[in-house]
Amino acid sequence: MGARDEFILDSYSATVTQVAHTASAAVAHIKVRKPAQRGNAVAHGSGSGFLFTPDGFTITNAHVVEGAGELRAAFADGTESVARLVGTDASTDIAVLRIESHPSAFLPLGSSAALQPGQLAVAVGNPLGFDFTVTAGIVSALGRSLPSRGGRMIEDVIQTDVALNPGNSGGPLLDSAAQVIGVNTAVIPSAQGLSFAVAIDTARWVAGELMRHGAVRRGKLGVQCAAVALPRRWVRENEWPVATGVRVVEVVAGSAAARDGLRSGDILIGCDGVPLAQLSDLLKRLAGEGYGKPLLLKLLRPVAGTLTPFYLTVTPGG
Repeated sequence: MGARDEFILDSYSATVTQVAHTASAAVAHIKVRKPAQRGNAVAHGSGSGFLFTPDGFTITNAHVVEGAGELRAAFADGTESVARLVGTDASTDIAVLRIESHPSAFLPLGSSAALQPGQLAVAVGNPLGFDFTVTAGIVSALGRSLPSRGGRMIEDVIQTDVALNPGNSGGPLLDSAAQVIGVNTAVIPSAQGLSFAVAIDTARWVAGELMRHGAVRRGKLGVQCAAVALPRRWVRENEWPVATGVRVVEVVAGSAAARDGLRSGDILIGCDGVPLAQLSDLLKRLAGEGYGKPLLLKLLRPVAGTLTPFYLTVTPGG
């Protein structure tokens, strides 16, 4: 091994060590006690979470706290306290807890928008009961989709090769500056080097909804959609800022979309003046502050073999 290789390894080790040292104080071991079922003993479970505000708000996975009767959070400094469930969102596998007694440390939320494949990623959690374990790897791919327990697809998921095991769920995925870039949520047991995290931009928005309303408010259009590449010539001639749109595959009979005139084959390219490049862009417009409000959709509709621009106002259902 040459001097340059040793330098790279030393720099890598120093970075991971610093991230782990910074993060470990804010990472919680979430202990779950579930009510006894008829004929069965009380069930116990565990996972991970992390403080993201100075006043005890903590992010974890929704599946970690599912069915919990009692929640406690333990930290590396020996602090252990009751945790109160603020809200869960099965559709993104995100939950927020409020911890009564906690360390002063908390983790800053970074941004997942500018991530690049190959970037360093560090996970801190409690796999298989081994408290405060650190693993590291790289961001392998971006923009993945995963099915959630709520039935929807979790969009914009980060794929990594960071080693995760049961108990890591809900813990932070961090960049080299110890900022949270994702919430570790899933592994594929039959494959090595395939781990997934909910992008922090999604988790931050969901956490805000849960803290304000106790749930994520979502409107429904009643369509099945898929991302599609826009014709290059149309993109060039119209100087459109994105190269993809959202194609309507099916319109549910009796839905808001059917009532307001959306058709199968329409390609949605904008909403309220903002380009729609992928399905997650549309889902965000249907939720949060946009819940229940009319949407002005810009779309391309096949007419006589030509894609013709249309504007359509659709009011989502509840």
